[in-house]
Order: sequence, then structure tokens, then C-alpha cells
Amino acid sequence: MKASKSLIRQSHFLGTKIRNLRKQNNLTMEDLSARCIRVDPDSAPSVSYLSMIERGKRTPSLDMLEVIAAVFQKDADWFLDDEPQAEAIAPVKSETKGGIPGMPLEPSFLFSNDILQIAIPELLSQAGVSGRQFAHLLIRAYQEHHQNHFPDLERAAEEVGQKRMPLSVEDLTALLKKQGLGVRWFRQPPKGVIDELGVYSKNIISSYLEDGVLFLNETLKDFPTRLKYEMAVHIGHCVLHTKDGYQTVKAVGGSHGGKFNKAGDINTASTMVNAKNILRAWRSFESSFFAGALLCPRVPFRQLLDRMGYEIDVHKQVGVSASVAMRRMTAVSPYSHWHYFDAYSPGKLKAVYRGNGIPLPWGNLSAVDDPCPQWAVFRKINEEVNVSSAQISILDTVTGPRIYCCESIKVNDMAGNGHVLTAGIDLNPALETKGNNAEEMAQTLKDACVSKGGVATIPKNIRTELSSVSRILNINWIDRGAQEPAQLICSKSANCPRTPCCYGNRG
Repeated sequence: MKASKSLIRQSHFLGTKIRNLRKQNNLTMEDLSARCIRVDPDSAPSVSYLSMIERGKRTPSLDMLEVIAAVFQKDADWFLDDEPQAEAIAPVKSETKGGIPGMPLEPSFLFSNDILQIAIPELLSQAGVSGRQFAHLLIRAYQEHHQNHFPDLERAAEEVGQKRMPLSVEDLTALLKKQGLGVRWFRQPPKGVIDELGVYSKNIISSYLEDGVLFLNETLKDFPTRLKYEMAVHIGHCVLHTKDGYQTVKAVGGSHGGKFNKAGDINTASTMVNAKNILRAWRSFESSFFAGALLCPRVPFRQLLDRMGYEIDVHKQVGVSASVAMRRMTAVSPYSHWHYFDAYSPGKLKAVYRGNGIPLPWGNLSAVDDPCPQWAVFRKINEEVNVSSAQISILDTVTGPRIYCCESIKVNDMAGNGHVLTAGIDLNPALETKGNNAEEMAQTLKDACVSKGGVATIPKNIRTELSSVSRILNINWIDRGAQEPAQLICSKSANCPRTPCCYGNRG
């Protein structure tokens, strides 16, 4: 259907509004066209036609405009008024890209490289923090600051895998061969160890690289998704680090950290800061990120997520673990404000990514006996059902209460330990982008939860806005979470805002 003359006369700012909304939601033209096709394939614009609309070279038909409006949850008339936006639609970038806020270090001469290289090891030794633990904190801060975007690692993985998805074990075996690696199998059962936090768990040596040969535990044959990940990690090590020997022995299990040897014994971390430990930790992170990008290449995986509404079950279509798929969500999604947790019982966050500085329920340098039990990642630890579930949570931060939504699933690792994976987003930016006062909505939800002992039905008007955001972001579990009661959570149980407190009265 061609655009009517009346529509043309009302379309002065239409292209600009569509372009700004698209950029505001970090969508490419290909993303927007694909979203429109799923709404109505007959009326959806092609990428080239969408480009012409945004540049004012074409005016969409009314049917096409209604499709675009549906994607952004707007009325078609909003695009047709004669009023330009009073303020730029594109969001203002914050001073920090992600993670926790930084602070100015003054006087600056005290924070020179020479002084820090002397002071940091002394500080860590007095605090009982190992070089490995410190390396993990540095890497996490770097990862969060860059919002989990590492284009050089993505490109390296795409050059090797040619953006193929899914990759089979046979495909990965061929890629290992191209790197000059042979494969041998060894047999070793899980064993119990006490890690650096003093917590007992079962662990199993999964693989190690030695003299140009990749040794794989035969148990991996029963865990094909883990087998593919292990192979991809070692391919990444060869590509990125030329088999320099810094890749540590890989193990699976509940151990927080520490360095395993081939016998499966863990070396408890010393308080000495070892430069090689930091280098090994960084190269291990690079190889792991490479593995995710090799198994779930950015563009095809993002397109699949878009078609599937970011459902956790998408990992089955790609032939990867839920962990790999959920971590890749945080890296490929056009929405920037993600977080990801991997929690083991009784109280350990083994993996953490905080794209928007969400306060941690506890740090990863010490074990805590009383984490807030209302976090979805902890509520599911003792559940028997391994079905994913969504939760809307309200959490106080330094800037006030915020609304989060997450999807969690309980899985078992190849050592036999149950653990919970959670992928979630900070909803405040999405609500603000839509024109809502997110702070007021979060405060309303918090007040409702406080008055109901910590759990409250989400008011209809807020539920409607959350469902609308779910459609804009194309993340199905936001809408599912909005249909359930909201949970009031806290970063430390000692500051529990519930009455009565989850752990009884606290002085």
C-alpha cells in the first residue's frame, strides 16, 4: 500500500523519530527489519527501504508504520505529529560505562604506576587477598567497564569459526587439528577438595594442554556441550597465546578458585601476589570469551536470540550449555544493562558479571553464611525442579531503588554439583527510555513490598509498562516475571528491609 497524501503531509519528523528510537534501543537496521517481519511479514520494511524512510526519502504506508510502531510500543500517531522531540531521544551516556562507579584518585602522584606496583602487593598481603583473587577483581572491573564487549576477541573467533553455528564436536576436532593439536583421553573421577574459602565441593579435572596434545577427561563424552566448550577454550588459547604454556589445568566443580594440578589437587592460594597468576587469569578469561564467541558467533546468535525472545532454552538449538548461552546474551544483546551470576551452595558466587553495577549479595573474596535468600539465584539452589523461572526484584542501590528482572535455572555440572545460573537486566534504563519515571516506579514497588512483608503483587499500571518493555526489548521472561509477585531483595542480609527480617531481629 502506498503512503497516502495525508500521511505524507504529517511525516515531517517520522524518519528522525524512527532512527532515534532505533539507536536508543541499540538496534541495527537489520535488527529492526527482522523485528518488523515477525510482527507482520507482509507489511514489514526491508533494510534498504527502512534506510530510505529514516533519511526522509520514502514515507511508509500506514500498515508499515503500524508495524514499526508495534515494535517500539508506540501509537502510530506519535510518529505523525508536527512536534520534534524537546530533548534528544538518544540517551545520555553516563560517566561510567558499567560496573561500580569509580572515584578520582588524588593526589595523583600517589597513584603513579611505580607507587601502585609497590603498594598493592603490600596491601593485598595484609588483607589476605591472593594474586589470583586480585586478578579476578581486576578482570571483572575491566569486563564491566567495557560492558562485556571485546571486538578483537570476537573477530579472532569469527576468523577461526567463519561464523558457523552450531559447531559439532567433529568441527571442533578439525579446528584443533588446524592448530596442530592432537587429542588424547584420560580417565579421572571427581574428588572432593577444600578451596581457598574453606568450602568443600566435588571437582573434576576436565582437560589440560601438554606438549602439543590436548588431554580430555573421558567423562566429557557424557557432557557433549561441556566437551565442545573445553575444545573451544583450548583453540582460543592456541590462537591468542600461541600455546605459551600459561593456560592452567581446567577443572569443573564448586571450587571458588585456586590452581589445580593434573592429579586434581588444589593449591590453596598464598597471600603473595604473583605476576604470573594475574597473567594466567587474564589469558584464561580471554580464552573463555573466545570460546563463547566461537560457539555462539555474535550476529547469528543475536539473530537467534531475537527470534526466540531470549529464552534460556535457546542453548539447545545451538548445542551449547545454558551457561555459555546466558553469558553470551550479555555480550551480544543490543541492551547494555545485563548481569550474570553462577552460584554454588552454600554461599559462593563462582562467576559474576555486573554490566550495570548491581550490588553483589556478597563479595567473592569471603564466604558468607547469610546471603539474602530472596535473590532468585539463591532461592533456586535448594529447588529440585530444573525449570527456568523469572523474577522481578527491587533492590536499593546508592542511587535509590531499582527494578531488576532475571531468569534463573538450576543445572548440574559434570562433577555432580548443583548450581544456579542467572541472567538478568536492570529495567530502570529501559523504563526511562520509554518515558517513564523509573525511580518513582521503583519506589512504588518497594513501598508495596515493604507493606506486604517483602513480597507484593505488581500494580496493574506498572505491570503494563513492564510488559510493554518486554516487547520492546524482545525478552519474553520480563513479561513472565511481571505476572508474578515482586520480591524485595538486599545486598546484605544485615540490612534486610523486610519486616520481619529474613534472619530474625538484628541489632
